[in-house]
Amino acid sequence: MKPTLFLLAAGMGSRYGGLKQLDTLGPQGQTIMDYSIYDAINAGFGKLVFVIRKDFEEDFRKIVLSKYQDKIPCELVFQSLDALPEGFTCPEGREKPWGTNHAVMMGAGVIKEPFAVLNCDDFYDRDAFMVMGKFLSSLPEGSTGRYAMVGFRVDNTLSESGTVSRGICAMDENKHLTSVVERTKIERHDGKVEYLDENDNWVAIPDTTPVSMNFWGFTPDYFAHSESFFKQFLSDPKNMENLKSEFFIPLMVDHLINNGTATCEVLDTTSKWFGVTYPEDRPEVVEKFAKLGAEGVYPEKMF
Repeated sequence: MKPTLFLLAAGMGSRYGGLKQLDTLGPQGQTIMDYSIYDAINAGFGKLVFVIRKDFEEDFRKIVLSKYQDKIPCELVFQSLDALPEGFTCPEGREKPWGTNHAVMMGAGVIKEPFAVLNCDDFYDRDAFMVMGKFLSSLPEGSTGRYAMVGFRVDNTLSESGTVSRGICAMDENKHLTSVVERTKIERHDGKVEYLDENDNWVAIPDTTPVSMNFWGFTPDYFAHSESFFKQFLSDPKNMENLKSEFFIPLMVDHLINNGTATCEVLDTTSKWFGVTYPEDRPEVVEKFAKLGAEGVYPEKMF
């Protein structure tokens, strides 16, 4: 069975000032999603599932789904604040979504096969899809607890504009993830990649150090585990009292690998990540896509 690609598209790009998912950045008006989906189809993915806000459905179907649905089966699911387990209600005054793993949970009804999860507004590059597609496609039928994460080499995720925030990964001798530590300031100094630690010291790391860019692969049992742990998350008073608390994918994965329920293989990739976080990033991204088009890496018309 071909794996599914689950695209997280429920968030507004508040820092960028609009819906980054629909911004035309390629030379023929392509969006970042177009590149991801083109690469995913060529890497063997057989279905697309998008999680969006319900109030965006009409525009999304008209602008986005219409491009892809003749090329690959597509499904829509919806993230909302009140999509909670039985017995729980959304706290009064909460406006912020419940986070990336809550968004993933919305796919439980339509995904029954191994699947990959990624952000719609990040460019992950072709090799990342190839290594994830190969991992998911090679899983024996009925596999459970066999997860993966694309581990981008930190050197391929740096910004020329300043520091970046990345989840630095540690793994065991089997290349299974053991921890992800968020470092909020990483940049190159005098030829070395360094991060600022909790004591305000710069610590050098190898260029090939794997970092998480939110590109995950899961077997379908992940949904049931998420439902169970989300109830624990909501039962903690501090998570309900904090109107900005979020149920993130790394939190869920960390829980499952530490209690022995699952393993998460770190997949090495030569891909170079880039994305649009701030308006100032846009010209550079447009230039990069123009170069990829001129070099023939992507066709003029993908969809």
